[in-house]
Amino acid sequence: MLTQLSISNFAIIKHLDITLRPGLNILSGETGAGKSIIINAVNLILGGRASSDLIRSGCKEARVEGLFTFPENRLLTEILSELGFIFDGELLIKRSVFREGRNRILINGSMATLQMLSRLGSMLISISGQHEHQLLLKADNHLYLLDDFGGLSDERHQLNDVFGGYESINDRIRHLEKEIAEIEEKQELTLFQIDEIEKAEFAVGEDEQLAHEKMRLQHAEEILKIVTEAYQTLYEQHPSALSQISRFTKRLDRAAALEPRLGSIRDTLSEIEVKLEDVSFSLRDFQQKIDMDPKKLEHVMERLELLSRLKRKYGPSLEDVFKFKEKLDTMIFDLEDRKKKLGQLLDDRLEIEAELIRRSEALSNKRKKASLVLEKSLEKELHQLHMAETKFQVKFDDDHQENAELEKQKTSSDGFDRVEFLISPNIGEELKPLAKIASGGELSRIMLAMKTILARTASVETIVFDEVDSGISGATAEVIGQKLLTLAEYHQILCITHLPQIASQGQTHFLVKKDVVDARTEATISELEPESRVHEIARLLGGREITSRALAHASEMLG
Repeated sequence: MLTQLSISNFAIIKHLDITLRPGLNILSGETGAGKSIIINAVNLILGGRASSDLIRSGCKEARVEGLFTFPENRLLTEILSELGFIFDGELLIKRSVFREGRNRILINGSMATLQMLSRLGSMLISISGQHEHQLLLKADNHLYLLDDFGGLSDERHQLNDVFGGYESINDRIRHLEKEIAEIEEKQELTLFQIDEIEKAEFAVGEDEQLAHEKMRLQHAEEILKIVTEAYQTLYEQHPSALSQISRFTKRLDRAAALEPRLGSIRDTLSEIEVKLEDVSFSLRDFQQKIDMDPKKLEHVMERLELLSRLKRKYGPSLEDVFKFKEKLDTMIFDLEDRKKKLGQLLDDRLEIEAELIRRSEALSNKRKKASLVLEKSLEKELHQLHMAETKFQVKFDDDHQENAELEKQKTSSDGFDRVEFLISPNIGEELKPLAKIASGGELSRIMLAMKTILARTASVETIVFDEVDSGISGATAEVIGQKLLTLAEYHQILCITHLPQIASQGQTHFLVKKDVVDARTEATISELEPESRVHEIARLLGGREITSRALAHASEMLG
């Protein structure tokens, strides 16, 4: 229940403090006094949309605070605990809107997000105004109202979860089938590519080795010529370089005997002679190893061309070609693995489909039973609200077929059913959709009737009626006032009205006025004492001119 409401610098409100009580709280006042602004402020602490345009001119921020009391509310306690807020039966929500567009939200003194506030808001207050009337005109919302009445919302949510699992497994199946189709489409090409690569029987780095081999074979004659000339010069021809060095080595032996300092030079030359002899013999042997086979060169070039073709098709290097083949092998292996997974998913889907159909059928049967009770209950309430000849029907779309395939196709997250509320306000008229036939006054009464019959099962503590008197007057207004008073036995009601027949039923009455203070327009609110309340009811009865007859009538209504 909302016990305290504080509003500061909001639209034309400078500051208001309102203490609300259980039962039926009435807000009345001249048109434009600020009654709906108060409701807009309430909507702000429920997570409603905020705008800097709401801030009073000349102020940096607007602030709304609401204190709620809930002696026992297990669900709210669990949600607040889950969100990390301390809760001992009281809930204080503060929301500030700043000129630059930022918001600050505090829940029981702790910082909170707008998402958290919105989650809590739906459990705190239900605001019934023109927007909710419009929702009533949309057939898409009728199924949810029926479920609320029948206490079937939890079953629908459970069905939502099953359907979510069904959609998820369908997505996985579609994705897997697409992958399998793509792999199978490429399978012939894949097998050809694997075969082509395997037949090459290459080794990583082989292309580099063959490139060197090709170079050697292509220049074998030139290499042989160079090696032969070197060998001849060093060893074979006369005089050869080796024989000349040998001769000078022997002469340096003689010189070193005469001049010892030449001994080191003679020793170095002697070492050169030995090494040069080794080089000569190596060149002689190398001549025998030079390969000048044209057929071998042709084979090497063919092999290089094969490897180059593989690299052009499958990767810039032989290592990449090898990795590409591994990927192809994996694809072939994965195809079988994917087919096994697909088979398992298809089996799982059949199980979920069966559960989905079973739950949908059970929920549909319960809805049809609940619809019969709703029709009678709503007609009874509407009869009390001066719509005595009204007929009301919950129309179901064509019954779902027994064929499982058709059932599966019609099933949505909410089950098989598509419902629409039909109404016939007058005798002899056929039942037609609400959107096509209901007037503003009829919609107000239908909404009130719906709220009344849902009152015992609704979890929300406070209900706000902003336009409950739209399109009605006279005796009907009196009945609506009595109906609101009955509804107040189950909920705290906050009702904005211009009709004395409704206002007189209130257990607490607030007057909203608009005054000019220091050249600024301000909205004020005050709780009316019995005498002041008589004057306000008289004003609602007779307008600005309050007569003694109006005062007497007001006293009689309040009495």
